[in-house]
Amino acid sequence: MTRQEIEPEKLPDATVVIIDVFLATTTLLTILENGARSVLPVASLEEAEEVSEALDRSRTLRGGEQDAENIEGYDLGPYPEEYASEVVGGKDVIFVTTNGTRAISSAAPAKKLLLGCLRNAPAVARYLEASGTESVYVVCAGSAGRFTLEDFLGASAILSRLNGDGYLDAWRLNDAAWLALDFAERYEGREKEALKRGRAGRWFLENDMAEEFEFVGDVGASELVPKVTEGQLEPASPASHQQDADSES
Repeated sequence: MTRQEIEPEKLPDATVVIIDVFLATTTLLTILENGARSVLPVASLEEAEEVSEALDRSRTLRGGEQDAENIEGYDLGPYPEEYASEVVGGKDVIFVTTNGTRAISSAAPAKKLLLGCLRNAPAVARYLEASGTESVYVVCAGSAGRFTLEDFLGASAILSRLNGDGYLDAWRLNDAAWLALDFAERYEGREKEALKRGRAGRWFLENDMAEEFEFVGDVGASELVPKVTEGQLEPASPASHQQDADSES
C-alpha cells in the first residue's frame, strides 16, 4: 500500500513492480519511450548530484520534484509532457521525486524490478504471466507514507488483467492483493472515473490540467515495460524470450 512497507530482505527472489501513477512511474515510462539515451531514477538530490558529476553535462537533463514543487536549478519538472522526444532524445535524464524514485531505490534488492502505471498496466500483466515468476510484489509508492487511491488503482489494473484467465487462482494473495482484485471488479474499464475521486485526480482537474489527467489515466496506451538494471531504465525483454535464454544458459 505504501513504499514504507517494503521489506528488502524478502525481495532477492522476487519480481517487484513499483507504481507511482501521479507521477513518477508514468513520467519515467514516457522518458524511456521518447528516446532518452539513459534514464536514471535516483532517491535523493544528493544522489542526483553524484550521478550528474559522472555524466557529460552538455547532454544531461535533471528533472523531478520535491514535496510537489519543482526543484530549483533543475531543467524540468515532474510532468510527462515536459519530456517530449525533441527534449529528451539522445540525452541522459536524471529523475528524482519525493515518493516514486525513493520506492524504486528501496526495492533495489529485487531479482527483477519493473515500473508500472495505468498506461502500461496490461503490458506489465502480460509480462508477469509470461515470465513464470513465482513471487511478485506490487508496490504502491503512496504519498509521505499515506495510502493513495491512484497507486492502488494502478495495482488493481495490473492484478485484474493478470488474473483475466484465472491465473492467480493458485496463488497465495495477501490481503492488499485480494482487495485490489475486488476493487478492480467494480472499476475495470472505468479507471478514470475512480481516478477522479482521489485527492490527486481532483487536484489535476481543479487546476485546469485535464489533458495531463487524461494522459495519466489512459489505460493500456503503452506497450513498454521499463526494467531497472544497475540504476538505469531499459525496456524489459519479452518475458518468454528471456525464459528461453535462461533455459539455454
